[in-house]
Amino acid sequence: MSDAFVEVDKVDLAYDEVSGNAIEDVSLSMKEREFIAMVGPSGCGKSTFMKLCSGLRRPSKGQVIVEGREVSGPLKIVGMAFQNATLLPWRTTLGNVLLPLEIVQPYRASFKEKKAEYAERARALLRSVGLDGYENRFPWELSGGMQQRVSICRALVHEPKLLLLDEPFAALDAFTREELWCILRDLWMLKRFTVVLVTHDLREATFLADTVYVMSKRPGRILARRDIDIPRPRELEVTYSDKFVGIVLELREHIGRIRKA
Repeated sequence: MSDAFVEVDKVDLAYDEVSGNAIEDVSLSMKEREFIAMVGPSGCGKSTFMKLCSGLRRPSKGQVIVEGREVSGPLKIVGMAFQNATLLPWRTTLGNVLLPLEIVQPYRASFKEKKAEYAERARALLRSVGLDGYENRFPWELSGGMQQRVSICRALVHEPKLLLLDEPFAALDAFTREELWCILRDLWMLKRFTVVLVTHDLREATFLADTVYVMSKRPGRILARRDIDIPRPRELEVTYSDKFVGIVLELREHIGRIRKA
């Protein structure tokens, strides 16, 4: 597709010759600023798909194209956040958020001379997620939800065009998880980066995404695609609506069929 920002074309990926394909014959197109979610059983290749999009893995077969170019190595336009915040314990909140600007070009080359400017960018992100005043705290002084907010800020500080989220809220309690859904929603509405979210939470996928893809058991294939035709901006109250619940149940039926297969 000519307007695709990310295009995955008939991709297989095998980590080695013994275990076989992790994903198989996967094709999809993402427009710029689109928010997609990948759901499916454990081990189905959702995280593998993210590695392909970021350039951390190359396909065994097929092509991954980002911004019109075939991906041949790690991309600088990518930000990533994971289930565990993986903050460096010896760095403050501000120091953790600034880390990508110290190591990713072109920011690394100008980091010393522009450190004050970059620090203000990091502080602005922290304010946007409700962490104003926590810049000098260390990770052990923060709750799990706060740590994950720092992780998301770190993923966004270098203003990536593509944000990859691998179950970023899975380890949090339900109330904190919903709070972070709303923070991510607001950041996306403001910045409009392209997002791939991997999650097991069908409510999370439905609340956040424009499109949800359901993957099969290993080797992972895309079995279903569901456009989420719920108007934005979405408030948490919509999760109790008949339409929202109907979409979640439809996705659950797909997962149920996969488990029985």
